[in-house]
Amino acid sequence: MEFVSSSPGTIGMEMEFQLLDSESLDLVDGILPLMELYPDNPHIKPEFIQNTVEVCSRICTSVAELEAEMFALVRDLEESCRRLDMRLCSAGTHPFGQRLAIITPLPRYLRLEKTAGYLGHTQITFATHVHVGMRSGDEALAVMQDLKPFLPLLIAISANSPFWRGYETGYAAYRHRILAATRSYGIPPTFGSWAEFAAFFDVTRRAGIFRTINDIHWDIRPRPHLGTLEIRVMDAQPSVARAVSLAGFVLALINYLRAVPASERPPEIPVSLHWWLEKHNHFQASQLGLKTKYIQDEVGAVTELGELFARTTELLEPHAGDTHAGSFGRRMRACMEHGPGYITQRRVFEQYGTLLDVVRFLSEELVRELASVPGP
Repeated sequence: MEFVSSSPGTIGMEMEFQLLDSESLDLVDGILPLMELYPDNPHIKPEFIQNTVEVCSRICTSVAELEAEMFALVRDLEESCRRLDMRLCSAGTHPFGQRLAIITPLPRYLRLEKTAGYLGHTQITFATHVHVGMRSGDEALAVMQDLKPFLPLLIAISANSPFWRGYETGYAAYRHRILAATRSYGIPPTFGSWAEFAAFFDVTRRAGIFRTINDIHWDIRPRPHLGTLEIRVMDAQPSVARAVSLAGFVLALINYLRAVPASERPPEIPVSLHWWLEKHNHFQASQLGLKTKYIQDEVGAVTELGELFARTTELLEPHAGDTHAGSFGRRMRACMEHGPGYITQRRVFEQYGTLLDVVRFLSEELVRELASVPGP
């Protein structure tokens, strides 16, 4: 299996949006009429379920370019949704929707429906995916291994799904608990080389488990035909600016891991742990967000993920590359000062008292953001 080499400075992203009925603000199965407005647009795509639309950037050479690209795409999409009496919303789950999902009638999705059964109709979740260019498959797998201990931190700073089917779940990112029922979700295995990964994938293909890389839904996965490493662990973000800031954080983190050998990293930087400890950290981050007591070493030392974020951003600043340079750290810290999305959603619910108000807030905030940023 060939890995197409890409420039390590390139970045792209995918944002999954909820399609809402403009009056009830419940999820609406609106992707088919929406796609009639985008018959040949590779950047506005359907997803597995019909209440979702995915916005995919081009390959960008800077985070500033990525931001301009995503604002233009999402602004156009929001206007198209209004024409169809729909609204957009961005969160890891819909707070009160209860209907089962309807599968998008495309060949691959219909095949996946047969495999997933009932689970396929309950996996109503929305994510942010970031792609970073890799020079080779071996590099992609080495970076994937280095990133695995950071998955809980990425979960915590992106957590934006505290409500599910009308309930306060007690989780910051309940999306992860929904996806945990699937067979290929979660922390990826470790591979020593691209040849080892290719042999693994060939076994799964011959056994009828996976047909393509797209069938693997790990939190991080290589995308050989794109020449990228795809980081998939983050919830859908409440705004374009926050999603792009998150992408900048991911790129700076990867730049740091590439530039600084493991032997030269400070002791507070996360390292690989026993698989069960990594699984525990992952679970706790989805439940407690920034308040998670993260197990950081084999001795059992712990630190709150909020503290780990502060230390990590300081370390990453010199490695931010073009990720808004000095503004990178300020933007990320500002996001966390206001709190991740799960804190905002809970705050709105406490203030107004209904989950309908939470969805209205999320949808209207996105509209206000799009209106406040000048178009090209």
